[in-house]
Amino acid sequence: MTETLHWYAETSGGVQTGNCTVTENGGALHLTADLPAGTLKTVRAEMPWTMEADERLFMNGYQTWTYSPELDRNGKLRGTDHIPGFLRKKYAFDRYGDYHFAPYGHQKGQSHGFSYCYFRKGTQFRLVASLDEKPGYTILRYDSGKALLTLERDCAGVEHPGGSFPLLDLFFAEGGETEVFDGWFQAMGIKPRTEKKLAGYSSWYNRYQDITEDTIREDLTGCRSLLCLGDLFQIDDGWEPKVGDWLETDAQKFPHGLKGMVEEIHAAGFQAGLWLAPFVCEKDSALFRQHPDWLLKVNGAPWCCGCNWSSFYALDIDNPAVLDYLRRVFDRVLNGWGFDLVKLDFLYGAAPFGNARESRAARMYRAMELLRTWCGQKQILGCGVPVMPAFGLVDYCRVSCDVGLDWDDVWYMRLFHRERVSTKQAINNTLFRRQLNGRAYGSDPDVFFLREENCKLTAEQKRTLATVNALLGNVFLTSDMPSHYTDAQRAEYRRLRDIFEHAEQVKVKTEEGAVCIQYLLYGRPQKLLCSPF
Repeated sequence: MTETLHWYAETSGGVQTGNCTVTENGGALHLTADLPAGTLKTVRAEMPWTMEADERLFMNGYQTWTYSPELDRNGKLRGTDHIPGFLRKKYAFDRYGDYHFAPYGHQKGQSHGFSYCYFRKGTQFRLVASLDEKPGYTILRYDSGKALLTLERDCAGVEHPGGSFPLLDLFFAEGGETEVFDGWFQAMGIKPRTEKKLAGYSSWYNRYQDITEDTIREDLTGCRSLLCLGDLFQIDDGWEPKVGDWLETDAQKFPHGLKGMVEEIHAAGFQAGLWLAPFVCEKDSALFRQHPDWLLKVNGAPWCCGCNWSSFYALDIDNPAVLDYLRRVFDRVLNGWGFDLVKLDFLYGAAPFGNARESRAARMYRAMELLRTWCGQKQILGCGVPVMPAFGLVDYCRVSCDVGLDWDDVWYMRLFHRERVSTKQAINNTLFRRQLNGRAYGSDPDVFFLREENCKLTAEQKRTLATVNALLGNVFLTSDMPSHYTDAQRAEYRRLRDIFEHAEQVKVKTEEGAVCIQYLLYGRPQKLLCSPF
């Protein structure tokens, strides 16, 4: 199919329009135009695009936690407009995703996404993807009622000196799943930093912030009887005095600091990982009180990124003092204390806005490149980050929201936003972002559970979560206390670990609300049937 793409670009100095021809399997399209000098206002293109009745549409969500399901032709995505204003303001529900800058459609068949989307009919894919987001995120919108695909460059407010501007850098491909996604990453020139799979333990989804030297040591002892040499033992949130205060440990929980704890982890034969949220700080932190000039200001007020902890705020990466502080933090964590991996969370806080010098996306890329510089060759597990700016820069990256201790949280939490905690939504994201694994980075589908205590998932739900993680991710972590495992749970862990390490030729088929994952294990055909939608 060949269609005409109509484009429109406006700066404060004038308007340019034009047309070009596009084919669904046309490969790379680098669309540029000479624009008059001034402030960029709008860069938009649209083209006819028919979605058949039996096709499914995937729109990639803004950041890793954003729920990104496949939709049918009448599907739509819900924003935060339905939340009463006083609740939205109090709990900052609209700050976790794209709600403050990307309008949501309200009609059936209207959806949008970032950086890439695909239309799938059976095993055939039509992929529309960005090749370069630094000039501004590519926001893709589809309206099935109008049979119209719209592409927007998120660059409003950036000063353009006049002359050539990259309106859109796109990749169109049609074919099998492997073919179209391999083609996209080859066209971008992006490869994963590592092909190694990572298994291990995280302290978060059992103890949460209630960790101490004693509890970490207890879990380390349990992990010695379960994990393998070289696995990851990750200390998650709760070790720091407050979010943002990273140079010291909580004196009551970890009076001896973390250097000795890392030595114990290494002595057990494991890699040591530590959780941080480098680009944000909570309201109760010493950093928030002592350095108000370090906070990102929007209309004169600090920008709140969400209601976690005592509510938390973005740091300004244009402030040299902020960069110097974070440089010292990473030096202490990685070189002073000796951690091998950092899980870096809430990264979207680095770039909720662009400015006259750079787009929102360029700012996010700059933040990710800073992290890579500060971490050197140490491993990064990214989390809560806009998806494409992490490509090729982190070793591992979440592709889903946080899992929960039940299937889909309580009813009122399901009303709030697309980034909420949900085991159901995490599994769906892992399924529908599976093509990023081993191409952009090693995908982290979040943890799985085998335990009975402090967990409301059914046996079938736990089995589905663990098996999907084992088959479609390169990170395989549990938050159970291994010292509490029964013999049957240990046997189940070994069975799942075998799948994680040795499954081959993994293929996913989704039809009529059901998923079938087929794979080979030691040459024998296996399959998992589930319906997580």
